[in-house]
Amino acid sequence: MKQLSVLGVSSLAILMGVTACQKPAEKAADTAAASNATTAASADMPQIRIATESSFVPFSYKDANGKLIGFEIDLADALCAEAKLKCEVISQDWDGLIPGLQAQKYNAIMAGMSDTAERRQVVAFSDPYFTNNLVVIGKKGVEKGADDLAGKSVGAQRSTTAAEYLAKNFPKATPKLYDTQDNAYLDLEAGRTDLMISDSAPALSWLKTAKGQGFEVKGQPINIDDKIAIALRQNDPLIGKFNTALAALKANGTYDKISQKYFADLPK
Repeated sequence: MKQLSVLGVSSLAILMGVTACQKPAEKAADTAAASNATTAASADMPQIRIATESSFVPFSYKDANGKLIGFEIDLADALCAEAKLKCEVISQDWDGLIPGLQAQKYNAIMAGMSDTAERRQVVAFSDPYFTNNLVVIGKKGVEKGADDLAGKSVGAQRSTTAAEYLAKNFPKATPKLYDTQDNAYLDLEAGRTDLMISDSAPALSWLKTAKGQGFEVKGQPINIDDKIAIALRQNDPLIGKFNTALAALKANGTYDKISQKYFADLPK
């Protein structure tokens, strides 16, 4: 993460005015002192760790070099800069995200996590930063909508809103649950499942890939009023910091710029 300087514009102007008329030795000494003050102030910034799950294109995933990238990574960077926090984003397995937060291995979770009543029993959530729909995807040319999945094997990532919706609304389907979204795609592509139910943006992103060309959305998107938010420990003061920072990013256009980068070209 980038470190932010705490020297304001007026402070810099004064510093520049003073150094302009100083002797070289005095100038060097004052420059070193200012640099040391900035470094010390940066070191005093609160340091936090944010956990994500890195198989959730376009929210959070790894590039060819293993670097974490995606909508949530860019948003985390912007939030931390706005809130003047030094942040490290780390990748964790989905099933271990909330237990790791409770064990204080990190301070927050940004991993496409839905704000649900069940999760609020053990964690707190920030204001939402994304609204999600679900979609059902399957092979092109196979006449099967999203309203009747009886007798079909349907993949979903376990412990997700999609898996919960599948269990509650399609009891006659045969669910196949996976530890990662990527593994669910692999079985769909190989024909080991008939269909898959998923958050909309990751599914639409996969349909754009070479592996997804033979598949399509079945039926209409499923609106479940699903709000994605940052998960934190209950009563953590970081909740207020992140809410304030998120509001500022939405007001100054930064949020829209990040969102457009990852979602503008997805199929509608």
